[in-house]
Amino acid sequence: MTESSRIPGPGGLRADARRNRERVLVAARAVFAERGIDTPMATVARRAGVGVATLYRHFPTRDALVRSAFTQQMDTCARTLAEALADPDPWRGFQRLVETVCALQREERGFPAAFAAAFPDGAAHHTQAREHAERDLMTLVRRAQAAGALRADFHPSDLAVALVAHCGLVTALPDDGAASRRLVAYLLQSFRADAANMPLPPPSSLSPDRFPMAADRP
Repeated sequence: MTESSRIPGPGGLRADARRNRERVLVAARAVFAERGIDTPMATVARRAGVGVATLYRHFPTRDALVRSAFTQQMDTCARTLAEALADPDPWRGFQRLVETVCALQREERGFPAAFAAAFPDGAAHHTQAREHAERDLMTLVRRAQAAGALRADFHPSDLAVALVAHCGLVTALPDDGAASRRLVAYLLQSFRADAANMPLPPPSSLSPDRFPMAADRP
């Protein structure tokens, strides 16, 4: 072991420990995308080229590994929702939010399932994060509707349905970015108030809190 590998870095970890941790996170994102987030932790360790004990030393639970693997994506979603609310043009904010979440689905296909697992029902702070995100989303929806841009019969579950549809597309066609972007454009056009010339069936019961609009804050 070199002298530099013994010296703790800014996060309190030695250089070799930091490298092991990063290898685990890279491997986790790849394995979760390929096999789902229920894949055994030992599979992630093998992909990372580290021992299972090393993995558990950094991430004692699957929940901790999932959260850490997708921290950047979760933060991006939370930041984009906040920026959408701050945008004086609510439709522009809504559009950017949809495009950002769909881009994350396209880039990190393990992310939607990871998000749902990272915010399980029951824990008070997770519930608060969900409720806060839902309130913010509803505020954005109402502003866009009041501006006459978003169709009046839009329901938040419509966004959840759209994200499920897009997730299915990127799963079936993982390398077809053009198909992804075209579907997102179609979806956004269908949400516009000027496209609302026919009544819609009743909304889905799918809850929007299954999708990454919140970040878990301490």
